Amino acid sequence: MTRSEQIAGFLGPTLLVIALSEAKNLHIWEAGDAPLTYLAGLVWFLGGLAIVRLHNRWSTGWPVAITIVGWFLLLGGLFRLLFPDAQQGNQNTPAVGAYALDAVLLALGVLMTFKAYWLRGEGAAT
Repeated sequence: MTRSEQIAGFLGPTLLVIALSEAKNLHIWEAGDAPLTYLAGLVWFLGGLAIVRLHNRWSTGWPVAITIVGWFLLLGGLFRLLFPDAQQGNQNTPAVGAYALDAVLLALGVLMTFKAYWLRGEGAAT
């Protein structure tokens, strides 16, 4: 099993659960709590840092999606850590953006889960 498949096997199901659970429970984010935003930023940052350190590959093929998600988590987490209050004024914004982000996470989660669990070794890049 390649490193890309190993990371996708972890990241794919994680993105699926995040996307589905956030879409189902979008109302809980309306309260706006800076400490929770900070904590979420720490988790995002650590996850993104781990992915970037282990899988910083900018080549063609599906494994580049892992690298892109890693950088997104790293930078998004850093923003949430440095500016946890920035999101607090957004409670009245439309949920369309949140649902769009969840749709992207869901699509990436499906892709990575499929690549990690159903296409093992079939033309996989390391």
